[in-house]
Amino acid sequence: MPDIYYPHDYLPAPLLPTSGEYGFKPVSPLLRSPLTSGRARQRRAFTSAPTQTSVKWLFKKDGQAQYFEAWFKHVLSDGVAWFYMKLKTPLGVELYKCRFTDIYDGPYFLAPRGWQFSATLELWERPVLPAESLEFPDYIVNGDIIDIAANREWPQS
Repeated sequence: MPDIYYPHDYLPAPLLPTSGEYGFKPVSPLLRSPLTSGRARQRRAFTSAPTQTSVKWLFKKDGQAQYFEAWFKHVLSDGVAWFYMKLKTPLGVELYKCRFTDIYDGPYFLAPRGWQFSATLELWERPVLPAESLEFPDYIVNGDIIDIAANREWPQS
């Protein structure tokens, strides 16, 4: 089956809250077994752990709300299918493989702004840098300085 993509050309990305929290809740990859001594043995159960995030959309047009619900029902088979969507994480705005954990809440009409939907998405993988990037901690921690310098000093081509 071909990959499915969120229709970014027709629908807005999820809202980032102006106040409050936007975050991710990773599923723990640890397995913990209590020992009779009172301590516990702890180990990694798996290396690929999903992450969940709560998102909200505001559709300013009735047609956007209609399209979103039809896309959810017919393309995602009522939210069963995985799809790719742009989300903001500490890594930046990237495409992530995700799916709905259940049906969305809404639509709620927020006059005069439009229709609001909310849902919980499950990301296939935790958004984390690859292990190779740890060889260059300065580039990670001070990446914003390098980006500013490069954009100011290097001519556009």
